[in-house]
Amino acid sequence: MDKYLKALKQNVCSICVDSSEKGACTLNDKETCAVELYFPQIIDVVHKTKAEKLFDLQKELRETICTQCRAQEAGNCYLREDANCSLDRYFPLIVEIIRKVDAGKL
Repeated sequence: MDKYLKALKQNVCSICVDSSEKGACTLNDKETCAVELYFPQIIDVVHKTKAEKLFDLQKELRETICTQCRAQEAGNCYLREDANCSLDRYFPLIVEIIRKVDAGKL
């Protein structure tokens, strides 16, 4: 898990809109980063889902993880709708990072 977290911090957290110029998270105590909160499950979805297409992975992600999120209500996510969900925003990059770590490239 450490190698995934290290790669995540270097490649996603460093460019996140919720980070400082030095890559430190700027979310306050009342906010939660969905990527950090659900990272083990995200890795599991990428590893267990046989689909290669990002659309299919994203569908599985929403069925597995988004349904557990407190921002989800009756199939609608106010964070995703406002383009404010870090998981949704960076999912393609996260998938790429997980695959690169698996291949030994990160």
